[in-house]
Amino acid sequence: MIIFPAIDLHDGKCVRLLRGDFAQETIYSSAPEEVALRWEREGAEYLHVVDLDGALAGKPKNTEVIKKILSNVQIPIELGGGIRTLETIENTLALGVTRVILGSAAVQNRDLVKEACRLYGDRIAVGIDAKDGIAAVDGWGISGGISAVDLAKELASYGLKTIIYTDIARDGTLSGVNIEATTKLAAASGIDIIASGGVKSLEDIHALKVREEDGIIGVIAGKSIYEGTLSLPEAIAAAR
Repeated sequence: MIIFPAIDLHDGKCVRLLRGDFAQETIYSSAPEEVALRWEREGAEYLHVVDLDGALAGKPKNTEVIKKILSNVQIPIELGGGIRTLETIENTLALGVTRVILGSAAVQNRDLVKEACRLYGDRIAVGIDAKDGIAAVDGWGISGGISAVDLAKELASYGLKTIIYTDIARDGTLSGVNIEATTKLAAASGIDIIASGGVKSLEDIHALKVREEDGIIGVIAGKSIYEGTLSLPEAIAAAR
């Protein structure tokens, strides 16, 4: 199981939001590329980067910062936020990003996901952000009108290999991962799932690790590693 340190970008800074609310933002660094290097030095195998401004605007906004991150580390990076066209996918991969995450586009434009999977295979992931089991779009402000499970099943039929599943109600709360919903999604879809939202401590890592055979192949650590409730090296060791 892989631990993905999260780097969320807003106005060029590394931040964390509470439940996706920009009014409840904590700024951790004005140099995200240095944060990326720190996580790499602590043993991270893969980074999860989100362009929050891009998610709101519907197109990439923090490209220069992302370029700095890419030039500062050797480990692979997955990137989401504002990636809603094939051209943007192509441009993002051309930067050196290993995997592109489609969010709102996956709910609103299934044909894009289908074509992206055909062209780029396992370099495409979909982020399903759910509230009470229903997928949300546009930076979590709007219901997508489809359940996370039904969406995952449909995406599986396109050949999608990876889903990042976030429980919005828990994101940034340090209240523990919604293991039941995450496992249910993995079982229903047959797709590899990366768990996100609510990770607090090693207890969460251990609880997810025992579900690895059920299809939970990774977990995103955000606020926990910034606030120090979780040690990244310890989490990586526990996940192995």
